[in-house]
Amino acid sequence: MTDAAVLEQATQSIRVGSKSFAAAARLFKPATRESAVMLYAWCRHCDDVVDGQQLGHNQAQGDRSDGLVRLAELEYATRRACAGEPCANPVFSGLAEVVCRHGIPQFYPLEHLAGFRMDVENQRYLSLDDTLQYCWRVAGVVGVMMAMVMGTRNPDTLDRACDLGMAFQLTNIARDVVEDAVIGRVYLPAEWLKKEGILTPGELLDPQHREALGRVAAQLVDAADPYYRSAVAGIGELPLRSAWSIATARGVYREIGRKVKAHGAHAWDTRISTSRLDKLWFVARGAAVAVAAHGITPPPRPDQLWRRPA
Repeated sequence: MTDAAVLEQATQSIRVGSKSFAAAARLFKPATRESAVMLYAWCRHCDDVVDGQQLGHNQAQGDRSDGLVRLAELEYATRRACAGEPCANPVFSGLAEVVCRHGIPQFYPLEHLAGFRMDVENQRYLSLDDTLQYCWRVAGVVGVMMAMVMGTRNPDTLDRACDLGMAFQLTNIARDVVEDAVIGRVYLPAEWLKKEGILTPGELLDPQHREALGRVAAQLVDAADPYYRSAVAGIGELPLRSAWSIATARGVYREIGRKVKAHGAHAWDTRISTSRLDKLWFVARGAAVAVAAHGITPPPRPDQLWRRPA
């Protein structure tokens, strides 16, 4: 039985940290929602610790000193949670419950932390493949774990869940590129930026490069689209309410990417998001997508898409 304090902290974390995911999570059946929000809370906590922020906010003011020490502490606590050892922090108690309840291998949480190591060690991303490796660790692996929470072990369905996580992260990178550049992080492929004459993180912040940055961000949004399309094939393998939730989240995030592309040079004048009305529309549309996906045989996954480690 999940401790009430653990669940309440996890629920608050998702409510403040991601309105889009919180809206989609309401569609899960209660037991699935409980595990999903506890897993999200652990992911959110690790991100916050590494970046010295609170629930994904105030990144620019975050204290990122001693990053390797913080990461080592997260890895230690995560290993203990996965081994079922007592955890003082409710975030790790929640992770322990999720891992035990759904049989999630330790490899996946530790691989997620490896993505934060790429941040701490100031990894450079020269090509799209480099960026996709980062996307796998910080988001694709979360998609795989969420699919396990929803009850699937089908390798193809896990591949499609990974694809959706990758698409979400590519969208996030395009939307947050200026915000990330403020703290010296650049996830856009350097070879793409070089073609547009952007050579340093500082130049990403220069208004004179905004048109060029808009073109690179649009290229990344386009790169996400095959992963969004591939993900639909996995939705039909999920329980109907889970499929509805995931189809809704897919619609919301894909719309954010489309808005980034449509706004071009002005995509970073204000933070792009979806309105409450937009979300209600995608909830309704998600139901239709979920039902339709259950009635078709999915096509093979395209070979050219980045493939997660076995």
